[in-house]
Amino acid sequence: MLLQLQNVQKRFGGVVALRRGDLSVQRGEVHLLLGENGAGKSTLMRIVAGMITADDGEMQWQGRPVRFRAPVEAQRAGIGMVHQESLLAPHFTVAENIFLGREQSNAIGWINRRRGLEQTRRLIEEHRFPLQAEWRVEKLSPAQRQLVEICRAVAHGADLLIFDEPTSALSDAESQEVFRLVRTLRDRGAAIIYITHRMEELRALGDRVTVLRDGETVWTGEMRETSTPDLIRHMVGRSFEAIYNREPVTPGPELLRVDLPGIAFSLRAGEIVGLAGLIGAGRTELCRALFGIDPIKSGRLFVEDREVKIRSPRDAVRAGIALVPEDRQRAGLAASLPIANNMMLASMDRISRFGFVQHSAERALVAAQSERLALKAASPRQLAGRLSGGNQQKVVISKWVVRGARVILFDEPTRGIDIAAKAEVFRLMDELVRSGAAILMVSSELPELLQVADRILVMRAGCIRAELPRHTTQEEILRHAALDSSS
Repeated sequence: MLLQLQNVQKRFGGVVALRRGDLSVQRGEVHLLLGENGAGKSTLMRIVAGMITADDGEMQWQGRPVRFRAPVEAQRAGIGMVHQESLLAPHFTVAENIFLGREQSNAIGWINRRRGLEQTRRLIEEHRFPLQAEWRVEKLSPAQRQLVEICRAVAHGADLLIFDEPTSALSDAESQEVFRLVRTLRDRGAAIIYITHRMEELRALGDRVTVLRDGETVWTGEMRETSTPDLIRHMVGRSFEAIYNREPVTPGPELLRVDLPGIAFSLRAGEIVGLAGLIGAGRTELCRALFGIDPIKSGRLFVEDREVKIRSPRDAVRAGIALVPEDRQRAGLAASLPIANNMMLASMDRISRFGFVQHSAERALVAAQSERLALKAASPRQLAGRLSGGNQQKVVISKWVVRGARVILFDEPTRGIDIAAKAEVFRLMDELVRSGAAILMVSSELPELLQVADRILVMRAGCIRAELPRHTTQEEILRHAALDSSS
């Protein structure tokens, strides 16, 4: 046995993150680690990777008891980790990040940058990733940053590699390359611990699976002998049917009409309109432009039949347009502020009088939203950055619910959240449109779009190439996303 954890426990203040973490991993296997957000998966893996220390329990590495007190100790032992959220140095290049802390020097002690660049180019070429060794990380998309994290972990070699949601920001094609890489590492004798919320990845990769729930290991078994309904039942403690299905409502009046070069569509009250496309198609860029982050150079926008000029996010908010961004950590949350402050960020005018915050009104609104969202938090004063991914997304959404936005742009709303949290997000989206809002939903998860959206727009090269009905197919979406109509 390469790695064995027994009765591992961890508390953060008064919050119990791990009650009983048990796990055993063998060489040459892909071991899936599943559970809802907040189940303890990342905490357990951060202990293995030396990022935090356990309060109790035992960890054995290659048959010997160990207790890593820093990531460098775990790395030296042969353990690497690919994190879900980027831990890269933004002002450094791709090559500099990959070899950060392990720079190679020449005979007189100078860092050999050319050698690092050459090794990075070979690594990128081997795995066919859309990167350049000289690119600065601050200019990369979330998907590209994730690929750099993978390259960094693989470059140094390891007996055990931990992948924490490695494909959450990747396209299908990029995800397939990650799958190929994982299989190659497994076949070479490495052990892989793979955390994912994408159910379709389980069959493609897993040998064995361990499920955590509420900070405890509740089940371990062979992947090939386990059905998906059984896995979901182990994860959430109950059967979980028809997670994505929703009943559409009759559309109401037009709330948004977009008439830009190559992009023309409308959103009506009661609609969830999907926006599909490959990485680089322009979906996120369109959302940023509609929200006023990036300038619209030509074209017209209409909100409830009135032409509007959106030059900034403030203009968009005043017009009733909201954005739930792809990167909630960087662009959606004030992670160092409490939950309550985050919920009220866009609605301070509702709880202020003569420039002073009315705290009783704030408490009432926050309490109502927390109950509506089924938010799992110690209190409204808990820092938003300490919530699980699913609960962070709920807080981002609540900011616009409080504001009363009628046109809401959801950019990859289920990225990095578990199956139960996805269902909660879809429930909230359905609730919003049933109350008269309209939603534009960007997602790389085609099964989600097919189950949730009333109709689907397909983007390619910055233009809308097709509008498809709800009951279309993944193949039809991909045909329009990847090929010219004449192909």
